[in-house]
Amino acid sequence: MKDRNKDSMFEAINKLVKSLPKEALKSFTSDRGKEFACYDEVEKLGIDFYFADPYSAWQRGSNENSNGLLREYYPKKTDLAEISEEDLIKNLMELNSRPRKCLNYQTPFELFLHELSLI
Repeated sequence: MKDRNKDSMFEAINKLVKSLPKEALKSFTSDRGKEFACYDEVEKLGIDFYFADPYSAWQRGSNENSNGLLREYYPKKTDLAEISEEDLIKNLMELNSRPRKCLNYQTPFELFLHELSLI
């Protein structure tokens, strides 16, 4: 039996890969969740895949910070399967349009577009 989480995670990663220039995705770092069992398929796309060490959240710092910000919209134990794609996109756009002190008060979206322009 195929793992649905693994398949949907690879689908999401593959969609991202197809929507960005090849040079934009050089590596991928994840936690050790079973949904990332698709790492071998990701590496076949030419992207290096790394796993953070257990209990080492600092190895994925910006991810952990983003998870904390997402908790403003979705408290722990929220069933994300019940969130509409439209609401999720709206909330992600709000978060990525929020200036961040650690980014010298630029937004993640501004910096993302800047980095893409350099490719």
